[in-house]
Amino acid sequence: MSAGPLGDYQPGTSVFHRLPVGAKLLGLLVISVVAVAFRGVATTAGLLVLAVLCCAIARVRLGRALRALRGVLVAMTLLAAYQTWQRGAEHAFVVVGALIALLLLATVFTTTTSVERMVDAITRWLGPWRRFGVNPELVALAFSLMIRGIPLTLAIAGETRDAARARGLERNPRAYLTPLVIRVVAHARATGDALHARGLGD
Repeated sequence: MSAGPLGDYQPGTSVFHRLPVGAKLLGLLVISVVAVAFRGVATTAGLLVLAVLCCAIARVRLGRALRALRGVLVAMTLLAAYQTWQRGAEHAFVVVGALIALLLLATVFTTTTSVERMVDAITRWLGPWRRFGVNPELVALAFSLMIRGIPLTLAIAGETRDAARARGLERNPRAYLTPLVIRVVAHARATGDALHARGLGD
């Protein structure tokens, strides 16, 4: 089973670990805008260099970066082939390269930011909206459950795929999807029951 890029915080002392959550998210937003507004070969090449430098500074392990890319490898390959066919290899590099750079930068964010810090930041940012009926703690809880649920869902998917393969049914979608959906729904129900028992979300 391979872990997903989200919800896999690695403690450390790099400059990215010490930066506030808001500053990192703002930086990611600005870089995303630059990638779209100044689209070109030079911009994409610069973004890729920047992403690799940020990974090195944040001490993102090579295996973790490769796992993040492996999860979208098929989609990136198909997108590159389509862009090459439609608009040429240069345009494919601009589009796919920028997406890979942004994915690596997002991996730097999740690697250097714990879920607890994200939840605290969301609760603080939503504080002024309390007067309009927004419950910041409840929104932060939902966000936390979503982040923690992604690696768990990927783990269940991996186990279900392995079980189907062991029975020689890896080419049968029902043998893979049916138990996957049942186990994910069962986990969601168990989580909901646990929250209800504690009086959360009533």
